Amino acid sequence: MAVEVVRANGLEIAYERAGKGRPLVFVHGAAVDGRIWQPQLAALANEFTVVAWDEPGAGGSSDVPADFGLPDYASCLAALIDDVGLGPAHVAGLSWGGTVVLELYREYPELVATLILIDTYAGWKGSLPEEEVHARVEGLRQMLAVPDDHFDPTLPGWFAGDPPAEFVPLLEEMAADVRPESLRHQLLLMAEADQRDLLPCITVPTLLIWGEQDVRSPLSVARQFERAIPATRLVVISDCGHVSNLEQPERVNGAVREFCHAHPPRQI
Repeated sequence: MAVEVVRANGLEIAYERAGKGRPLVFVHGAAVDGRIWQPQLAALANEFTVVAWDEPGAGGSSDVPADFGLPDYASCLAALIDDVGLGPAHVAGLSWGGTVVLELYREYPELVATLILIDTYAGWKGSLPEEEVHARVEGLRQMLAVPDDHFDPTLPGWFAGDPPAEFVPLLEEMAADVRPESLRHQLLLMAEADQRDLLPCITVPTLLIWGEQDVRSPLSVARQFERAIPATRLVVISDCGHVSNLEQPERVNGAVREFCHAHPPRQI
């Protein structure tokens, strides 16, 4: 799949696009890029137009500006969806990517046909205890304080067990390409984000996919989403941690496929 580029807010945004059919957009989390969705693009492109972006500061996209806020990430994602003619789309976000997707819905609800929230947060402030947020911010500072040649962007608790062997090379490639400033920017925004006010206002069908053993965004967070969002369904993936789309791709793909077929976007 060739990498394509769209300009948004003065930045170049890289993305991969595959397949034909109803639009399905994937938004990655922190410390990775759009390549994390390879199992989804491979499995779903025969039924959907599947797009996986590199957010600003990741992959092939421009560096993230110093004053970039969460609404700016959402604006770039909206520009991508609009420019490639995909709206309204199924929009899926993993971890930090789910927080970006929620902000997209807040600012540009007309572009969102359904929400697929995978092991995510309503911001750390909106989903985690205050002491946990402080611990994560301190861990980030320690991570970034080491010399460049010792920088390791791997965040703890991604998988229920060892990383799936077939994806270890991919994880290593993505880790090698992480920009420390991007990671700092993402996670400090995440630490301050609180989107709990938005959840009861969501009117589109919403799918929650959660690893049963997720320790970064525990299942209790999924239950908070389930209680707050009016039209929602929760799928819990057993034997699975935080990065469920890599740890149990077939089960995640099946849940996404079934949900998207049950809730086709309106035609515009």
